[in-house]
Amino acid sequence: MYDAIVIGAGPAGLQAALTLGRMHRSTLLLDSGEYRNGAVLHMHNVIGNDGTPPAEFRATARAQLGAYDDVEIRDIRAESVSGAEGDFTVTLSDGSTASGRNIILATGVIDDLPDVQGLSALWGTRAFACPFCDGHEHAGRPIAILGGADRAAHLIGLLGRIVREITVVPVAETFTAEEVASLEAQGARVSGSAVVAVSADDAGVVVRTSDAEHTVAGVFVASGTMRQRAPFAAQLELRMRESGAIEIDDFGRTSAPGVFAAGDLAHRAELPGPMAAVMVAATAGQLAAVGIIQSLLVAEH
Repeated sequence: MYDAIVIGAGPAGLQAALTLGRMHRSTLLLDSGEYRNGAVLHMHNVIGNDGTPPAEFRATARAQLGAYDDVEIRDIRAESVSGAEGDFTVTLSDGSTASGRNIILATGVIDDLPDVQGLSALWGTRAFACPFCDGHEHAGRPIAILGGADRAAHLIGLLGRIVREITVVPVAETFTAEEVASLEAQGARVSGSAVVAVSADDAGVVVRTSDAEHTVAGVFVASGTMRQRAPFAAQLELRMRESGAIEIDDFGRTSAPGVFAAGDLAHRAELPGPMAAVMVAATAGQLAAVGIIQSLLVAEH
């Protein structure tokens, strides 16, 4: 019986395991090998690791966890979670099970991209969502924003001082005259027709519409949704927020006692939504681990 089973080995899960290990709490870290930033070549906006490949970051973290006897890492997928506080059972993909007093869900989310030919192939390398993570790399260069007018306007506000030129291209329906005027007032060019396909070339990305081609350095996506990567929130009947993220408190506690969540699959009511950032995820993992340690102390005394 582990004190904690951490499901997911991205920044949130790795940090949670480290914090638990340093407090000599028996911990099982389950790594399915699937990560939201799996296609990304370099992390950014991570102090001390700006520009580090995510795979290198994970490898370093796992090597450091090897110094802690109370942390066990298994490269295997968790399929289901059942039970209650003090006695959870995690069923693994090979049919075996593991038991834990507490669970940390850190499996992250999946990005559902708009249905644009070629977009998924560019995701994480030439097509992005986060200006904080990838905006600076396009400094002084032209970009395109794909998506709806409201979210495009938000991205223009963030990227306008960084890039040289912004072309906003609708994904499905074209913009209204009012939307076009508003986007142009922010300094953007606006395509009169929706995107048909995107592809990479030596200059960057070619964005094709029904009547034009736009060659840009990169693409930012202002549409699309995200969803839970794993079924555990549904299995445990956790309370969810409108964003599709798991509802948590400041220490990652969910609506089910003994179940904690950390990373971009969850968020606190005080935040407008889940924060897709490595350092935020790691902090959430640390706080969830502290929450578990607090609950274990209460149970033991």
